[in-house]
Amino acid sequence: MDVQIYNRNLELTDRLNEYVNTKVEKFTRYLSDIENVRVELTATHARDASRRMVAQVTIRVPRTILRAEERSGDIFTAFDAVMDKMYRRIKRYKGRQLDRRMEGVVAKEELFPETEPEESETPSAGEIVRVKRFEVSSITPGEAAEQMELLGHYFYVFLDGTDGQLSIIYRREDGNYGLIKPVY
Repeated sequence: MDVQIYNRNLELTDRLNEYVNTKVEKFTRYLSDIENVRVELTATHARDASRRMVAQVTIRVPRTILRAEERSGDIFTAFDAVMDKMYRRIKRYKGRQLDRRMEGVVAKEELFPETEPEESETPSAGEIVRVKRFEVSSITPGEAAEQMELLGHYFYVFLDGTDGQLSIIYRREDGNYGLIKPVY
C-alpha cells in the first residue's frame, strides 16, 4: 500500500507523520486491495478557529475511490474525525460489494483518476481557480449514484451506459436523486 502525505500551511512533524502512518496502516485490516492512500493535512484561514485544520483522506481501490474530509481546531482531532468517517464509508462500500455478490451482479464502478489542481496565486471573485480532469467511462445511473456517495460529493458527471449521453446525477434536498440529461 502506497501512503502519500501532503501538508499545506502547516509543518508535518515527526510525531504527526508517525501518527498518520500508524492510523492509515490499519485500513489494510478492512480493505486488502488498496492501491494507494492520499492524506492531505491543511491549515486554512477560516474565521471560525474550530474549523481551521482540514484533514482529507482518499483511498483508491480497484474501480473505486473513497474520500472523506473533516475540519477541526486541532489537526489531530481533524484527522481522527476523518478516520471515523472513512471507516463508515468503508463499511458501506464493503456492504454494497457483499450485496452485489449475493445477487450475482459484478461491480462496474470505474476509477476516475484526478490530476493535480491548477491554482492561481491570488484568485479574484468569479475566477476559475481549479480545473479537474477525469476519464469518463460508461456506467449506469445507479452505479453513478453509488460512486457519488462513496466520494461524498453532491453531484457526479458520467457517460450514461443506457443511452451513451453525458449526464449528471445529483443529490436532492429530499434525499432522492436527480438526473440531468443534455438536449443537443
